[in-house]
Amino acid sequence: MYRARATIDLAAVRRNVAVLRSKLPPTGVLWAVVKADGYGHGATQVARAALEAGAVGLAVTTTEEAAELFEAGFGARTLVMGPVLHDQLEEAIETGAEIAVWSPQFVGWAGRAAQRSQRRVRLHLKVDTGMHRLGMSPEELPDMFDAVAADPWLEPAAVMTHFATADDDPEFLEQQIELFDRTVGPQRRAHPEIMVHAANSAATLAVPRSHYDGVRCGLALYGMSPFQRDPDLDDLSPAMTLSSYVASLKDIEPGQGVSYSWTAACAWRAPSPTRVALIPLGYGDGFFRLLSDRGDVLIGGRRYPRVGRVCMDQFMVEVGRGSPVAFGDHVVLMGRQGDERVTAEELAGHVGTINYEMTCSLTSRVKREYVGGIQTTGECT
Repeated sequence: MYRARATIDLAAVRRNVAVLRSKLPPTGVLWAVVKADGYGHGATQVARAALEAGAVGLAVTTTEEAAELFEAGFGARTLVMGPVLHDQLEEAIETGAEIAVWSPQFVGWAGRAAQRSQRRVRLHLKVDTGMHRLGMSPEELPDMFDAVAADPWLEPAAVMTHFATADDDPEFLEQQIELFDRTVGPQRRAHPEIMVHAANSAATLAVPRSHYDGVRCGLALYGMSPFQRDPDLDDLSPAMTLSSYVASLKDIEPGQGVSYSWTAACAWRAPSPTRVALIPLGYGDGFFRLLSDRGDVLIGGRRYPRVGRVCMDQFMVEVGRGSPVAFGDHVVLMGRQGDERVTAEELAGHVGTINYEMTCSLTSRVKREYVGGIQTTGECT
């Protein structure tokens, strides 16, 4: 029994990869995004499952994340999508990482670092088509491409962009696609071997014209909907179950409350004699305080409402004096139990955020365990 446990179903990850790959043309490839420790699921474990299911590469944000995969023995192509510091370049090159670039200064640094390391480096040239976050302007691409191609230690492996509104504004997404088409057209005609990639999970599921040569999927890999809706609608299988147990039961009289600040005017108070169960997990584990008095947990396949403030280490649910809930019962905060389920999207709706945060926010105090094991053996590839 764990106080706080996240059970990751790697078979669900493999099923999600299969769903995403089914959306692609025969020549299309999928890169699995495992940044932020696999969105809280565990980067190395998810990476193995995704590669086993047919992903061709991995994508992360930092050189530290690339190094973790390298040290775990992965031989798959790994793309660092975020900014790389000047003094991290040689470390990134030693891991064999491919690097996203968008500035001529960085191209120069990368070339010199590659020469010092005596290793040729693949670069993905990132174009800003409307996200206005990272990326060169479309007008800069020809000169940047030529600069990379001219350096014997660098290889222009790909041209990429990122969509700002694939999940909520199809009209602006179309504008980005049209601009990207115009921008990469000359390079694709002159260098047909260059990979072009743009689509995130939302675009992969909904916009076939955005697939180009490959897609980069993160959220959907873990069975969460990029459209913040029921994952079943996108044929996705949530990979994480967040659970705890009933650590205490206490009878409450009418008018009494629980947890901090229960005497406040707006606090929950028992309208009739009832019983509350204590669940030993709280915002110190990444379970948001904003979930106070909002939403349900599952015990014995039934829903029970949260009451009172979520504390750092625990919160309360009302189970009632006539319920079968007992000390030690398994409690599901996110996931399925019996015929009921609580999705990350449901929890995010209570908080006013997105499903990404519900799993990324879980701290190291939550024990990760893995089921649906890896079928391959031997060295990671």
